[in-house]
Amino acid sequence: MLPTGIHSLTYSDEARLLRTTRSRIWLALLVVALLAYPLFAGPYMLGVFTNMFITLMAVYGLYVTVGMAGQINVAQSAFVGVGAFVTAKLSGYGLSFILVVPVAALITGAVSILFALPAARVKGFYLALTTLAAQVVFPIVILALPMDWFGGLVGMSVEPIRIGSLTLGSPVDFYYFTLLLVAFLTVAAFNLKRSRFGRAMLAVRDNDVVAEVMGVPVFRTKALAFFVGSLFAGVAGACTAYFLQFVTVSSFTLFASVWYLGMLIVGGAQSATGAILGVVFITFLQEGLHGVANALMQSGASGGVLFPLTSVALGACVLLALIFEPRGLAHRWSVLRTAFQLWPFPRN
Repeated sequence: MLPTGIHSLTYSDEARLLRTTRSRIWLALLVVALLAYPLFAGPYMLGVFTNMFITLMAVYGLYVTVGMAGQINVAQSAFVGVGAFVTAKLSGYGLSFILVVPVAALITGAVSILFALPAARVKGFYLALTTLAAQVVFPIVILALPMDWFGGLVGMSVEPIRIGSLTLGSPVDFYYFTLLLVAFLTVAAFNLKRSRFGRAMLAVRDNDVVAEVMGVPVFRTKALAFFVGSLFAGVAGACTAYFLQFVTVSSFTLFASVWYLGMLIVGGAQSATGAILGVVFITFLQEGLHGVANALMQSGASGGVLFPLTSVALGACVLLALIFEPRGLAHRWSVLRTAFQLWPFPRN
């Protein structure tokens, strides 16, 4: 809903994501704040934000697969791992990150097709089991391959990002690097719903039988949904590899996939805004619990018990979201924004 007096004269005006001057000003202020944040933050918080940006890239992929196409995916961490190991391998050949990141994303998408083909023919519980198979198979394959391929159980080191004679290695460098990529993926995620392929995914999600009657290729749409969602995961995996400078299979577990899915559920699965809100909320909740635990341990109290409570807090957030706000934080944000836009006029 738009404020009183705001209306569109053309379809292009109505299709804009930012339809008011006020919304464009708020976005500009957010961009300025993110660009200026390293001037005021320390290395630890820069690392937190960098990790949050990488997580958001992976959750964007789940938003495409789960939120738009309605296909349950509990293997996003495995696809992130594929992108990370491909990046580690290609960086060892001295290739530039400009080539490595898109190649890692495309290879990750190609790998996802192997599991998308059977997954596109099943629904519900069986679909979840099919994607779970990808998560289980990923570490088995990495460990079974020759050690000189992907490092086996030991893992692989990753060459740093180089731009000419400049090497990116500081927290500030990684912050801006991931910020640039997540900004690009954010534009893609928000505009995907307005594309022909995005509308096809929404039709398949709502009713695949009706969508097929209307001429939507259901099987191809479901398979492409996994492919596109894995492209986001591949970019996240490349950023993870460059950020950690070392990759092992232990970094990409089923537990991480559950975290990604939980963030999307808390934020709102049917909105790219929900992916942002879910990642930000869960990240700062986790950091808040860790901060309280550290403070208690430094004071001599038994604060170590709070560290495992992070997982309990995530589960509680998912349960509360499903019970009290099934549409996630994005719906609550929409309600508050509408109330602000219509104030001081009553909504009825």
